[in-house]
Amino acid sequence: MKSLLNEKALLIQIGIKRKDMYRMAKKLGFTHRLVVSISQELDHLLNQYQKKVS
Repeated sequence: MKSLLNEKALLIQIGIKRKDMYRMAKKLGFTHRLVVSISQELDHLLNQYQKKVS
């Protein structure tokens, strides 16, 4: 049960981070350093999620 809650929490974080990234990319462009940084954070969250479900 705890693992399922952790997975759901990660999915929520992933959704929020993805929205943040697109919002900032719309303002600053996809190659802006802040957008790239958010993208890297999103990648880290996605990797964590993939490890949990594998």
